[in-house]
Amino acid sequence: MKGYLVLEDGSLYVGEGFGAIGAVSGEVVFNTGMTGYQEVLTDASYYGQIVMMTYPLIGNYGINPEDFESRAPWLRGFIVKELCDQPSHWQAVKSLSAYLAENGIPGLAGIDTRALTRHLRSAGTMRGVIVTTAAESMPAAEQIAEWTALAQGFALNDHVRQVTTAQPYRVFGDGHRVVVVDYGAKANILRCLQARDCDLTVVPATTSAQAILDLRPDGIMLTNGPGNPEDLPEAIQAVRDLVAYGQVPLFGICLGHQILAHALGGKTYKLKYGHRGANHPVKDYLTNRVYITSQNHGYAVDEQSLDPALVAITHRNLNDGTVEGMAHLRKPVYSVQYHPEAAPGPEESQYLFDRFIALMDASAHTFARVKLLA
Repeated sequence: MKGYLVLEDGSLYVGEGFGAIGAVSGEVVFNTGMTGYQEVLTDASYYGQIVMMTYPLIGNYGINPEDFESRAPWLRGFIVKELCDQPSHWQAVKSLSAYLAENGIPGLAGIDTRALTRHLRSAGTMRGVIVTTAAESMPAAEQIAEWTALAQGFALNDHVRQVTTAQPYRVFGDGHRVVVVDYGAKANILRCLQARDCDLTVVPATTSAQAILDLRPDGIMLTNGPGNPEDLPEAIQAVRDLVAYGQVPLFGICLGHQILAHALGGKTYKLKYGHRGANHPVKDYLTNRVYITSQNHGYAVDEQSLDPALVAITHRNLNDGTVEGMAHLRKPVYSVQYHPEAAPGPEESQYLFDRFIALMDASAHTFARVKLLA
């Protein structure tokens, strides 16, 4: 198949199509991870996006059901430099191309992904269209203009409503009762809590604070998810109410971190090209250590919008100085922008789950003494 990528500024990239035949529009972003393409495909935070991998060879270990992070692939299109269509791995059950074809997702290979990355870093994240076709001839100028207009008109709403669980469900454990608010949760968040014997109830993103508290949780997890947190007023109000209640430890990850910032009176803003990959350095001011982290977000918390008498910055990105973590100064509430559950990426930040367990072990009255176990 022939394949094309057309950006909203009219840029055209020509390569080879794989996966499904068709045309899709989306927000074009890049991920710097060397491995983990299967986790990227099934991470609901990529809903509505066309993802390009900067690592040059993708597909070499195929696809297996053990490494899925959710029930389906959520991205709109997939771009690689070189596609391996003959995977070699003992767990592989199919190729990357076959998996995308089964799920109606077009892919594009053979373009200069380094040049595209540099373009997006310079101009910022853009909307685009991937087209895969059996036609051999180059598209006419009129066709390219139509694709450009399609890219410019791309808009996608209700991101979180599309990926959240439709009904609450239980993952049984013998330890602390944790309510997980699913904004597009990665499975490894649940696995990390299960590994610590937590009894989990996963609820839809639209669940009210009272409905959450009615479940009598020992702790509340706010998960990752796609889109702009400003589009989620119901979720922000629910978290605001949970913080006001203030007696149940609350831990936010990625979108959960951003929603928490809004609930605390702060704001978020869109990054020029986002943070996506498994190699981002973050400093934890509570331990004075630097961790290499897994990240996937296009928005960041505006530090100046937070009340320093109420919220402390606990983590910072060493590449661009953006806020990567915060904690309430008087209540057992904290969050990080990056992904301590990894998948893909380094697992050295899973101490944050241990911190969550420690806060649930301690009563709300001893939170000031615990000080997040600094």
